[in-house]
Amino acid sequence: MASDRIFGLVLLALALAYIASAFTIQTAFMPDPLGSKSFPVMIGALIGICGLAMIAKPDAEPEWPDPRSFVRLGFAVVVLVGYAYALKPMGFLLPTAVASGVLAYQITPRAGLAALTGVGLSVGLFVLFRYGLGLGLMAVPRGLLG
Repeated sequence: MASDRIFGLVLLALALAYIASAFTIQTAFMPDPLGSKSFPVMIGALIGICGLAMIAKPDAEPEWPDPRSFVRLGFAVVVLVGYAYALKPMGFLLPTAVASGVLAYQITPRAGLAALTGVGLSVGLFVLFRYGLGLGLMAVPRGLLG
């Protein structure tokens, strides 16, 4: 119950900050009837209502996962951030194969199956994105193409 109330307080503080920042939006030369501030204020109000509801009626205390799960989640985040940085210089195929293979290994620790999953996802997604959706992806680094 304490974690819900703490999160509700955080949501309420964020909602108030969001609403306060919405009031700093400059009005356009030809404003719309509602005004440019109304939508962000409504979103902030909804977030505030949700925060108040969590404070007023919290759920039972959750069962938190063991610390190993948090380490695995942190590792997955590091892999995905590395993947995002590797896409442009290394092309699509290699970083996607490595990242999806590593994440597949985390789900089911079988190296062969994870490697096949990584390569299959890499090639399949490249074909889908490049030819199905017409995105301008580079398969390999530009230097390898000459």
